[in-house]
Amino acid sequence: MLISRGIPDQASAPVALTIGNFDGVHLGHRAMLTRLVESARSKSLVSCVLTFEPHPREFFTPSSAPARLSNLREKLEAFASLGVERTQICRFNRNFADLSAQEFIERVVCRGLNTKWLLVGEDFRFGRKRAGDLAMMQAVAKKFAFDVCVMPTVVFNGQRVSSTMVRDALALGNLEQARELLGKPYSISGRVVHGDKTGRKIGYPTANIRIKHPRPALGGIFAVEIAGISEHPLKGVASLGVRPTVKDNGVPLLEVYVFDFDSEIYGQHVQVNFLHKLRDEEKYVDIETLTRQIAVDVEKAKSFFDRRGRGEDQENPHEKPDQTYPALAGDNKEDFPLRPRRPPR
Repeated sequence: MLISRGIPDQASAPVALTIGNFDGVHLGHRAMLTRLVESARSKSLVSCVLTFEPHPREFFTPSSAPARLSNLREKLEAFASLGVERTQICRFNRNFADLSAQEFIERVVCRGLNTKWLLVGEDFRFGRKRAGDLAMMQAVAKKFAFDVCVMPTVVFNGQRVSSTMVRDALALGNLEQARELLGKPYSISGRVVHGDKTGRKIGYPTANIRIKHPRPALGGIFAVEIAGISEHPLKGVASLGVRPTVKDNGVPLLEVYVFDFDSEIYGQHVQVNFLHKLRDEEKYVDIETLTRQIAVDVEKAKSFFDRRGRGEDQENPHEKPDQTYPALAGDNKEDFPLRPRRPPR
């Protein structure tokens, strides 16, 4: 897939285009991208996605912007896996935000990208103050010699599939619903970085994965699989939180304790798949109390994987996870170069 940044002054090859943030690349997005690719092939056009970085709401209202479901790399990997041939990444800044709807059509859609076929959703808005809409795009399409098609809404359990719906499921710890909306387990990917080695000291060395955005869509302690460090995904326990037991003003950190693993993986890019929420993060009185609770939850995660291996039902989407889980992330800040020891009694 060809990846370009900015908007060209003059396009070369004509494209079939769709436009959006595509945060999380959920079932609705996947349906749209699949239709884009199929239509582009049938019309001998290049399939192209125009997406934005940062998210427009992060630009306009950073303090109240929604939690990110995916970083840019994750989105691009999803586009490529669905067969998209080209992605145009537009930096969303003041100059771009100030483009009028008419300027957006002429400068971006037509001259910059040479669009011949455009696929948008029913609620598509564009241009300064979101003044442009589907009706306007359809009205000018003939003048600029491109076709506009509307993507029908994708519905799940009677509701429109949306990134907001995925965020709500994740915030409630309902990973099964999130999986159904995304078509796969929710995951976070990133590079393994060095930590303060607390996890090694208490017998639970962890891999620390750098999170690019400060507001993750979920938090707590989870049974996970981590891909990218072995031929097959490895099982483990992950904590995603601010580590209140050891930090007063911590920033979100993703840490994974991998079962039966003792290799150094600093610098490697990994993907953590969230399969089951065990507990919320909690502040404990001391490291010893935290360590004892970690041992309990490691056993709970292993039990989850045992039941899963036997094909038993793993998660009741209507059942809220236990709310008394320790701040595993707070005390496992390192990348498991050593074989884990038996936890202290």
